[in-house]
Amino acid sequence: MSPVHHRTALIDGQEIFYREAGSADAPAIVLLHGYPTSSFMFRELIPLLADRYHVIAPDHLGFGHSAAPSAAEFTYTFDALAGLTSGLLDQLGLQRYALYVQDYGAPIGWRLALAHPERISALVTQNGNGYEDGFVESFWTDVWAYGENPGPDTEPAVRAALSREAIRWQYLHGVPDPSLVSPDTWEHDHALVSREGNDEIQLALFRDYRTNRPLYPLVHEFLRTSGVPVLAVWGRNDEIFGPAGALAFARDAKDAEVHLINGGHFLVESHLDVVAGYVRGFLGRVLR
Repeated sequence: MSPVHHRTALIDGQEIFYREAGSADAPAIVLLHGYPTSSFMFRELIPLLADRYHVIAPDHLGFGHSAAPSAAEFTYTFDALAGLTSGLLDQLGLQRYALYVQDYGAPIGWRLALAHPERISALVTQNGNGYEDGFVESFWTDVWAYGENPGPDTEPAVRAALSREAIRWQYLHGVPDPSLVSPDTWEHDHALVSREGNDEIQLALFRDYRTNRPLYPLVHEFLRTSGVPVLAVWGRNDEIFGPAGALAFARDAKDAEVHLINGGHFLVESHLDVVAGYVRGFLGRVLR
């Protein structure tokens, strides 16, 4: 099994932590995590890919082991996080790579693809939304309200997402056998978002999430014109990004493979082997 290295790079004055495994000469795949986790979510997937691929999994600024300057010191937006990720990939010399995106990783990945479409060899989206179809209204109503009118009337509903109970729900909802999901996941994430000042970082990104929706038509055009192959492997019981969001990729991608799995938002925690199998099969086909 390929060893996993734990490294830090200085990008635009910020320390960005990343996990790296596999041969630098192999085709590259970049794993982009979602909220409220970090590259920790890929800890078991990375070794299952590293025998064939050069795997890079960064922690976004404010998450995991990356630096977390206060919201007063750094303007947290998805544009800014994408810029730091792009800087890391440039520093590592990656000129061509597949993207694996989940949750927040999707809007960061879309920005990378739109900025440098020639660099993207394939896309894997695991509950990483790119269509209006994917938004589950019951979850997103409060987020949209807060983004449109941040203040004391709208903040409490989204601040509740920082609680242990809400993070635990993200891991367990839609999972037929919750005993498969380790409590280490939500305890790890909750401890990190509970660091002093991290709540303001997360609230800033909640407010900025609305800037992702206007990118969707550009992403769809990229899929149509680039011919980049897409794998959507999705927890069909996800109550954040519903299965319609996975099926929508087939509208625009010329080579789209969609698999709806009986799981939830963090599919690799309950269906690791299934996800890894689909990813390995897909990349083996499109990158050969």
